[in-house]
Amino acid sequence: MSINSFAFPTAIQFGPGARKKVGPHLLQQGFKRPLIVTDKALAALPVLAEFKTHLQGLDVAVFGGVFGNPTASQAMAGSEAFKAHNADCVIGFGGGAALDVAKVVGITATHEGHIIEYAWDHPQVRPIAKELPYFVALPTTSGTGSEVGRSSVISEDDSHLKRIIFSAKVLAKVVFADPELTQGLPPHVTAATGMDALTHNIESYLSPAYHPLCDGIALEGTRIAARALLTAVKEPGNLQARGDMMMASMMGAIAFQKDLGAVHSCAHALGAVCDLHHGLANALMIDAVLAWNYEAVPAKFDELAHVCGVAGGGKAFVPWLRELKAQVGIAGGLKAHGVKPEHMARLVEIAVADICHQTNPRPVTAADFQRLFEAAM
Repeated sequence: MSINSFAFPTAIQFGPGARKKVGPHLLQQGFKRPLIVTDKALAALPVLAEFKTHLQGLDVAVFGGVFGNPTASQAMAGSEAFKAHNADCVIGFGGGAALDVAKVVGITATHEGHIIEYAWDHPQVRPIAKELPYFVALPTTSGTGSEVGRSSVISEDDSHLKRIIFSAKVLAKVVFADPELTQGLPPHVTAATGMDALTHNIESYLSPAYHPLCDGIALEGTRIAARALLTAVKEPGNLQARGDMMMASMMGAIAFQKDLGAVHSCAHALGAVCDLHHGLANALMIDAVLAWNYEAVPAKFDELAHVCGVAGGGKAFVPWLRELKAQVGIAGGLKAHGVKPEHMARLVEIAVADICHQTNPRPVTAADFQRLFEAAM
């Protein structure tokens, strides 16, 4: 595999060894004091230490305060770290949580107020009036595609509700997508993040919104993920499969500017109420929701089955998904992952309030969400 350069619209350096280009790129752009934003686990691992060896000539600081689902307090602490280092740019290094925080540390480092005040649905939403610090992203998982997205999902610390900060200004200037950074992922993380990427592509394609460009990307992203996910889980050193999943992840995030669906509304609720990993939550809900959605858009399910090589047409697509989940080690329903009947009322309430299901191929009521959660238990 070689390193390829393209833009859509973010400039992307894609291929093994792309991480080695970050230091020379920042120096060429005139930056000297980057802040690396990453999560607690990665901050202590050799993969970050190895990456830093490619940043010679730069005065580097590390903020490793991201963990779990990213929160407002983590974003605010990252902003303080940026100011304390007198940083002039940001390097996001990690999975979706770290990248979501990395995207927004520059907001409150250069603007007044609390980060939640920049969420699109805040009653007195603040504008991002100034240019943000230069930001580059290096994904270390293949799931959210946050590295190419123009939104950041940050949870309120007290309510755990997810708030979305949406602006083209938070886009990375360059993404350095290096599949070698994902080779150390354990199988269960590869599986959960891979199902996240697959869900993004599938749900964006099923959305009734009109965006043929995204439909094409979503179908190809689905095809790539379908052929690569099991290999990436079973053969963690397989660089071709790792690269395919990283590409499918970015394609899903590009495609879902067309919007998503009820799987994500359920997953957002599960993250808020039960603190489930987002990719795992999607994986636990996808077959129940898609089985319910089938009657609304059977022709689209036929197309999904076709690109995934599933015999039997659209009716066979959900059973194929269930089998894929079992093959990659995602077993059991919600109950097996700590979701209890007493969570149900709050799960339904948050799912109904979530914006994603507004572009589900079938309208979803509170009673529908109740049945979907029960079906996934």
